[in-house]
Amino acid sequence: MRQLLLGLIEFREHNLPLYAERFRELSAGQEPDTLFITCADSRVAPNLLASTEPGELFTMRNVGNLMPPAYADGTSSGDLSEASAVEYAVSVLKVSNIIVCGHYRCSGVEATLRGDRLGLSDNWLRHVQDVREKHEERLNCEEDFARRSARLCELNVIEQVVNVCQTTMVRDAWERGQALTVHGWVYGIHDGLLNDLHTTIGRSDELSACYEQALQAVAGR
Repeated sequence: MRQLLLGLIEFREHNLPLYAERFRELSAGQEPDTLFITCADSRVAPNLLASTEPGELFTMRNVGNLMPPAYADGTSSGDLSEASAVEYAVSVLKVSNIIVCGHYRCSGVEATLRGDRLGLSDNWLRHVQDVREKHEERLNCEEDFARRSARLCELNVIEQVVNVCQTTMVRDAWERGQALTVHGWVYGIHDGLLNDLHTTIGRSDELSACYEQALQAVAGR
């Protein structure tokens, strides 16, 4: 706690003056270009990864960077938080991009692979378990746990990209001609690099082909 308090003092005395004009602009409203959906893991820092300034990313974080499958009415099978964040970003802020960014060595993914029981989190991670079961044959081809973990991290992001694209909020945006592109990335904590999973989707009719392309790319790693 002491370190955090010292950090606040450091920010106020040394960094705040550098951003004073920017904060005055942001006080009038936000116009981010991107919704960044990522994991709650403390090692993932969206603004640092993308080298962005305050106000440039609208961020949604949860364990496992999940966007649960949509119900017919557009809400998610998790809770309303994820669906609400996507709706606000797309319909109100009019973002141009949505990025689903997972990361290797994800604790939630690895717990799913090991079959660990974590308590309440098990209900949420059921969505990762669904991805594992869907791609079980592909995962079983990997020779060790580390490679299976990496593949499941990638496959999880690909499936979450599909879930984002299938929300009514995104489909409606595309139908009304709104410029909106969905992407899937994975971050390497060990090397700091971002891995593009070849899931760049800007229209509903691109989803199927892009999904198959992304799966083929993962299979070739």
